[in-house]
Amino acid sequence: MSLNPDKLFSGRVEFLKSAPALEFLPAPGAPEIAFAGRSNVGKSSLINALTGRRAIARTSVTPGRTQELNYFEIGEPTLFRLVDMPGYGYAKAPKNIVKKWRFLINDYLRGRTVLKRTIVLIDSRHGIKKVDEEILAMLDEAAVSYALVLTKADKIKAEQLAKVEAETLAALRKHPAAYPEIFTTSSEKKHGITELRTFVLDSIQE
Repeated sequence: MSLNPDKLFSGRVEFLKSAPALEFLPAPGAPEIAFAGRSNVGKSSLINALTGRRAIARTSVTPGRTQELNYFEIGEPTLFRLVDMPGYGYAKAPKNIVKKWRFLINDYLRGRTVLKRTIVLIDSRHGIKKVDEEILAMLDEAAVSYALVLTKADKIKAEQLAKVEAETLAALRKHPAAYPEIFTTSSEKKHGITELRTFVLDSIQE
């Protein structure tokens, strides 16, 4: 299949549904690419940038806003789906909500047969944190293939960014399910968006 990633993402992109629990997931009729990351890491902003839309995915400065699995369909007819997952690691969320989110994330990642790859977002200003390591270890254990994407690259200086990139690549060597390269992005400046679009298409065709 030969597709132009920029052309594809500029075509049909539609919100499908929100799933607060596994029983509400859509029928597994298309490959899925899931987006995971700490609360306020920029998942919704990155999805908006990937799809060339301003607000297909909701953005908020309030961490923990996304509390369900939000599905978006790409292509006409639907070629694949993007899944915006609940942010993890938000300490101020009620404990019962945090527990519910974690069970939803764990069960989805471990049991979804059409999940082709998970994209784990890391804030380039902070690098990989302990809570990120917990998610990566869970993905390794479940043998769920994933790639790391550094977000908000425009928010730090070039020398700091290069250091974070090197540290992130070094950390990846400890994780057997991780894709061996990282992607550095800025949703505001559109840096790295075409490369990530290409990677998503390659992932659904594997």
